Amino acid sequence: MLNKLWPGFIIISFIYAVFKFNMNELNNAIFESCKQTVEMILSFIGVMCMWNGIMEIIKETTLINKITKCLSPLMKFLFPDINKENKAYKEMSMNIVANLLGLGNAATPLGLKAIKTLQEENSNKEELSDSMIMFIVLNTISIQLIPTTVIAIRSSLRFEQSF
Repeated sequence: MLNKLWPGFIIISFIYAVFKFNMNELNNAIFESCKQTVEMILSFIGVMCMWNGIMEIIKETTLINKITKCLSPLMKFLFPDINKENKAYKEMSMNIVANLLGLGNAATPLGLKAIKTLQEENSNKEELSDSMIMFIVLNTISIQLIPTTVIAIRSSLRFEQSF
């Protein structure tokens, strides 16, 4: 649906600009939005790399054991069929912590690793396990205590407006 909607908006905008003789404004808007997109992507890449690095450091230290211990009651309730010593358990814990901190971009690689591990352990490869479905639902709702991505967007826009 969106693959038809967005090109439709672009075509309508182009036709409107042609009839209103605003081609110069349309051209400026296209290049300005491209510039803003690149700047935002570059700022997000830096933040995403930093948090992914922090998550990798946490995985290599004993801090992951403390985090999983704190999340243990929640994890037992949500994922009763996953063992505490399981590799996927730690990956899922890290993903949940990243989502709680509002690090959706940093949580994505952790979530993909966890799903891959859960699929390897899944007895029926054609269907998702209950744990996989619950994990996908948790990632979809993305409960956040600190909306880090929103803070980064707002601060980048505030910085941009000051110039």
